[in-house]
Amino acid sequence: MSYRDWQPGLDRIRVTSPAVNARWSHADGWSLDASVVGDHVSGASPRYHTAVSGASRMSDRRTATQLRWTRYEAQRVAAYGLATSDENDYHSRALSAQWSWGSDDRNRSWSVGVNASHDRIGAADAPRFRAQRNATELVLGYTAALTPSDLVQGGLAWGQSRGYHSDPYKTPDLRPSQRRWGSLTLRWHHHFDTTDWSLRTSYRAYSDSFGVASHTLSLEGTWSSPGGWRWSPLLRLYSQDAASFYYNPVYEYQGIPVPPGGFQGPPNWISTDQRLSAFGSVALGVRLQVPLDAQTTLDARLERYEQRTAWHLLTPGSRGLAPLSAAIVQVGLERRF
Repeated sequence: MSYRDWQPGLDRIRVTSPAVNARWSHADGWSLDASVVGDHVSGASPRYHTAVSGASRMSDRRTATQLRWTRYEAQRVAAYGLATSDENDYHSRALSAQWSWGSDDRNRSWSVGVNASHDRIGAADAPRFRAQRNATELVLGYTAALTPSDLVQGGLAWGQSRGYHSDPYKTPDLRPSQRRWGSLTLRWHHHFDTTDWSLRTSYRAYSDSFGVASHTLSLEGTWSSPGGWRWSPLLRLYSQDAASFYYNPVYEYQGIPVPPGGFQGPPNWISTDQRLSAFGSVALGVRLQVPLDAQTTLDARLERYEQRTAWHLLTPGSRGLAPLSAAIVQVGLERRF
């Protein structure tokens, strides 16, 4: 995968991510999935805020691995996972478990999942800085086949994390030591028999104790052409409210963003992180799957992402933020033995 993003006058981040995924299935009803990905990140140092750019260049590498063991029985599935992620200033370990079971007619299923993670956080420009964060999450799901052509899904998730949530590379950036969140996800998949089109729609609502609330609407179509080629166009719309402690800063002569009024009596929690601002975004993409032979499939995906504060749902977004653009290119090869 290749990722690149930019803002007016600043070519920011480039990421290349080679990855390998393997699955072993056994006749006794279990499978093992293993994956490893290596990210190479380079570009300009992240901005404090739109008007302040890091002058230095940065480069980092991340290695992530994942193992997942799944046991299949008559109408029950149990899956257990382990994931790791390591880079220069961040190390994460995560465990997951999911159990699902289906109805006698196989038209409905329910699922329960739990996730837990432990993160160790550092800072490249402060070798003595050390911090930690722990998170847990509960996920519930329901799937039903309403008709031979309609599949609906619903999911609920609740989670919390405790520990260090601030950004050590931004000043000032002080966030609460606890974060709680919840989300609702609804999906509807419909197949049009007469045209061989399938449409996947999804909606996700999210809210957390930081004050961030978001809505995501996704539309993805799939069409099979002669020769077995499959085309999948994608449209994703997103809108996010700002965190309660996010502020639009003013700038001192040193160029550091500060709260209006300076540092006289600043609030307990403050941040200028653009990811916590109010904005909207649009993503357009297309995926192509090409069978090369009976066991081999070529997969390619292109996506363009555009982010604007003016696209925030119903009300104006945060002030003073430059547009953000990104492009994603992904090419994969799958071989079945």
